[in-house]
Amino acid sequence: MNKKSKLFNNERLEITIDRLCHQLLENHKNFHDTVLIGLQPRGIFFLDRIKNKIIKILNKEIKTGILDTTFYRDDFRSKEIPKAKETLIPFLVDDKNVIIIDDVLFTGRTVRSAMDGIMNFGRPKKIELLVLIDRKFSRDIPIEPTYCGMKINTITSDRIEVNLAEQGFKEDNIWILNN
Repeated sequence: MNKKSKLFNNERLEITIDRLCHQLLENHKNFHDTVLIGLQPRGIFFLDRIKNKIIKILNKEIKTGILDTTFYRDDFRSKEIPKAKETLIPFLVDDKNVIIIDDVLFTGRTVRSAMDGIMNFGRPKKIELLVLIDRKFSRDIPIEPTYCGMKINTITSDRIEVNLAEQGFKEDNIWILNN
């Protein structure tokens, strides 16, 4: 039997995004040397929320990109070849502060592969990680987020379901499903 518990509704999500954006602005002032890169597939929706809020606060455009980590995964050759999605990083990251954005941090393997992918676009000054949900105690690789919306204790069989309006859902909701 699956038990479904709501972690975020639209109001709580907006408050969390607002907090995360202000934390970014505290550390990156005017975003002159900072770029945001969202991870395919679901991190790009979260990237859009963060980007739009920062643009509204700063009243200026910021550089963003999207990255598909398929070909950088450590299990790429051992599993069925997944269908790759778009990567669009229309700038070099040399000497930039790169903030990787994803919805859920689980094992850390996707973030590790994202760092490999980013290196194809230059040598960043610094790489940070912003996630909406950090699933503690599930890490295979020692990766921790710099900015986090919520930390929760989960077991491997738990699942986090992120439903955002941009994905076609009626309203924003984030759930944890326990088996």
